[in-house]
Amino acid sequence: MFSAEVYTQRRKKLMQRVENGLIVFFGNKESSMNYSANTYPFRQDSNFLYYFGHDVPDLAAVLDIQSGDEILYGDDLGVEDIIWMGYQEKVNEKAARIGIRMVRSMDKLAGDICKAMAKNRKIHFLPPYREDRKAQLSYYLEVDYAKAKNPYSEELIKAIVAQRSVKDEAETLEIESTLTSVTRPMYLSAMKMAKPDLFEYEISGMIEGLALQQGYSMAYPTICSVNGEILHNHFHGNKMKNGNLLIVDAGAESRMHYATDITRTIPVGGKFSARQKEIYNLVLKAETECISRIHPLIPYKDIHMHASSIIAEGLRDLGLMKGSVTDIVSVGAHALFFPHGIGHMMGLDVHDMEDLGEHFVGYGDEFTRSEQFGLASLRMARRLEPGFVVTVEPGIYFIPPLIEKWEAEKQFTEFINYTKVRSYLDFGGIRIEDDVLVTENGYRVLGDPIPKTLNEVEQVCTI
Repeated sequence: MFSAEVYTQRRKKLMQRVENGLIVFFGNKESSMNYSANTYPFRQDSNFLYYFGHDVPDLAAVLDIQSGDEILYGDDLGVEDIIWMGYQEKVNEKAARIGIRMVRSMDKLAGDICKAMAKNRKIHFLPPYREDRKAQLSYYLEVDYAKAKNPYSEELIKAIVAQRSVKDEAETLEIESTLTSVTRPMYLSAMKMAKPDLFEYEISGMIEGLALQQGYSMAYPTICSVNGEILHNHFHGNKMKNGNLLIVDAGAESRMHYATDITRTIPVGGKFSARQKEIYNLVLKAETECISRIHPLIPYKDIHMHASSIIAEGLRDLGLMKGSVTDIVSVGAHALFFPHGIGHMMGLDVHDMEDLGEHFVGYGDEFTRSEQFGLASLRMARRLEPGFVVTVEPGIYFIPPLIEKWEAEKQFTEFINYTKVRSYLDFGGIRIEDDVLVTENGYRVLGDPIPKTLNEVEQVCTI
């Protein structure tokens, strides 16, 4: 945890941004796998972590804008619980560690909210993303269960997004130290292990094991696949063959739950083929050039469009596309090969604050999401600000069902050379990704460098 002063100042800033009423935060509860006592590893709600720090279940908190009161709700464990769980901090001890003086038992929360509602006070809460949270909202706020996700506070969302988007030095250090000490070794080991006749799960298991060995966890389910054309492929059962391209998209999460998110594409057997090198260098060019363009006030959509132009031009030079690059990108023909966005915000969540709504986090009032295929998947278009941490992750993929569909529908035949594209149906995909801090004057790639040039990757693979 950070110091009590950090959490106190975060809450103070939040209350200054919200005009009036009560702000209610629900911490997460345990979630059962198959019976009530056998639970998934606990993960606290990220907004609760940001303002209240404690990574334990069954807590809630209320901030009263008018009075300035801050209340932590929870119950101390009884002897029966201590027998199984061991001694736990009392709620008043938890409160003291984050600079809160007022503590109430959880059974008081409903009454406190009802009293405020009876006085027609505004109750601010966030969109629920778990079923138990919807049930809580239905009970406490007397709203219909099916509609519990709708009456959230847009004012609160905007206040939190404005605050959490800008990472302070301590937050950046959490991300960077995890990249260097845990995530980087994952990738060096994966490159060395990527040999024929191994299964993908041997590498994905090693990756998760390295994190667990150091007391860390994974920020999201690992993507580790020779079928890299499947963008979020969580199947790890393929046996790797010489010449396969293995996409590894993985990130450790710090002990305080700050995410890292890196992708590398690794040649199984240690050497890229000539055709693989052509596509790889094109993706690498898009990634490095896009990183170099990062600076405050530039719309992240412009970074995405620059990547799109590089990819379109490179594929045209290879004979896979044809025509004007400007025209290719304007109609979205390149999205056959690059069907996702250039990146996203990152912090306590790998897709930071996605639970609050991508519109608020990635678009705001200035930008509107496109309906064009590919561009519609851009998670973030807004102008960059110092303190943002973003991913930069261009890719090129040959997705057989999508290629076959577009060709059958005769889509963009003036821009796509389907005859040559069909010869790449067994190619797979290539993605390269790094985590980047927006600084006052430009950018800084976080963490010690992880090999990504052709020569660097091949050299590590053959050690």
